[in-house]
Amino acid sequence: MTGRPTVLFVCVHNAGRSQMAAAFLTHLAGDRVDVLSAGSAPADAVNPHVVRAMWEVGVDISRETPKVLTTDAVRASDVVITMGCGDACPFFPGKRYLDWVLEDPAGQGVEQIRPIRDEIERRVRVLVEEIAPAAV
Repeated sequence: MTGRPTVLFVCVHNAGRSQMAAAFLTHLAGDRVDVLSAGSAPADAVNPHVVRAMWEVGVDISRETPKVLTTDAVRASDVVITMGCGDACPFFPGKRYLDWVLEDPAGQGVEQIRPIRDEIERRVRVLVEEIAPAAV
């Protein structure tokens, strides 16, 4: 990876896990990382309970919309992080692929989403330190 890395978060609906991960990475790394998110079968809207759970920690994703996964998005990314999208993600040599096994927040309330959100934030913090540590 040279310059500013691009990270793509992928889940099925791009309405929960990948939206939270992308928002945390943007929030924590700022302009040190380019952030994308997409879904293999995107929903019509971001899960409102996910929006509320993120709002509780000061991250506003209310204007985000689910996006369809494209080959171009994968090709443009240095790191591709999947979260339950199965084999729908194209594979390109030279990319770093991670699979984060996380519970799907679909159909769950804010109380059940909070631990998922917190685990995503923890993983994103580790990722930031690996790919875009703050300048000393």
